[in-house]
Amino acid sequence: MDARRLRARCSAVTAIALVCCLGLLCACSSSSSTREKEDATTQAVVPRTVGAADDLQDGYLKVIKDVLPSVVQIQGQSDLGSGVVYDDQGHIVTNAHVVGDEKTFTVTTANSEKQFSADLVSSYPQQDLAVIKLADPPDGLRAAKFGDSSKAEVGQIVLAMGSPLGLSSSVTQGIVSATGRTVTEGSDDGGTGATIANMVQTSAAINPGNSGGALVNLDSEVIGVPTLAATDPDLGGSAAPGIGFAIPASTVKTIADQIVQDGRVTDSGRAALGITGRTVVNDDLRAAGVAVVEVQSGGAADKAGLESGDIITRLGDTDITTITSLSEALAADKPGDRTTVTYTRDGSEKKADVTLGEQ
Repeated sequence: MDARRLRARCSAVTAIALVCCLGLLCACSSSSSTREKEDATTQAVVPRTVGAADDLQDGYLKVIKDVLPSVVQIQGQSDLGSGVVYDDQGHIVTNAHVVGDEKTFTVTTANSEKQFSADLVSSYPQQDLAVIKLADPPDGLRAAKFGDSSKAEVGQIVLAMGSPLGLSSSVTQGIVSATGRTVTEGSDDGGTGATIANMVQTSAAINPGNSGGALVNLDSEVIGVPTLAATDPDLGGSAAPGIGFAIPASTVKTIADQIVQDGRVTDSGRAALGITGRTVVNDDLRAAGVAVVEVQSGGAADKAGLESGDIITRLGDTDITTITSLSEALAADKPGDRTTVTYTRDGSEKKADVTLGEQ
C-alpha cells in the first residue's frame, strides 16, 4: 500500500457533528389507557437516549480538554507539522519527516498565539520519529499521557489532534480500523522511506499537517502518532479518504525515551540482515528478488554464508520480490530471531539458516 507524508501549505476546516435520532410512536386510534402507556414509554425512552448522546459528547469534551493542550504546532523554515509534549522539561516528540534536515523550529502551543523556539535533540528516520526541545519551556507545560497501544482494538473510538493544513488545535474523530499494519513510507519529497511495523490504522481524518500529532483514545491516552495517509494510485496518488496510519505509542516511547536520556537511539529493536541490496527484475521485467550488493562483515548474512551477487527470494515464509518487501519482512522480526533465507547463486536455489542482527 502506498502512503504519503503529511505536511501543510494551505488551509481547510473540518467539522464533526453528532446526530441522535429518536424513534417516534404513532397510532391511528387508541384508548386513553393505551395513550397513557405510550406517553409513559416515550417519556422513559427519550431521557435515556439523550443521556447516552450527552455522555458521549461529554466524553469527547473531556478528552479534548485533557490532551489538546499537549499538542503543538511545529514550524520549520518551509514546512509545518505537529508534535506532542513528552515531558515537563520541554521535550516534544514528532515525526522525523516533520523536522527534515532542520535544527531549529518555532513551536506554537494549543489555543495560544505565543511562539517558542525549539532545537532538535535527535532524529531517527528509520522509524520516522524525532524529538525537539523547547529552549525556554513555559510554566504549566502539560505532558501527554501515552497509553498501551497493544490494547488498541478495532472499533475503538479515537480522536486525531494536530494542525491539519495549518489549522492548529484541530480535532477529527473516527475509529481504530485495524492494528498491526506494516507500512512503508515513500522516500520522495523529503520522505524517510521508513518501513514501520505495528501501525494503527484509523478512519479519523488525517491531513497534511497532522504528522507528529496525537491519536487519542477516550481515556485521554495517546495511542499513536499520526504519520501517513494512504494514497489511491487510480486517483493519481490522491489521498484515500478515511485511511490513515499512526506509529504505535509503544514504539514512540521506546525511541523517545532513548533520545531524551542519551541524545540518540542506542537500541533500535529492529532486525537486520546486514546487507546492502537492490531490487532485481526477471525476463518479464517483474520484480523478482533482492540482489546482495554488499555484505556487512560480521553481520547476520555474513555469518550465514551469503555473498555479494546472491539473490534473496524468500525470508522465512515470506516471498521477497523487492527491497521494500524485504524491509517489511524484517520489520515483523526481532534481533536474535532465527529464520531461513532462500536465495539463488549462479542459477541454483540455496537456503541458509540465519540469526538476525540489529539495525
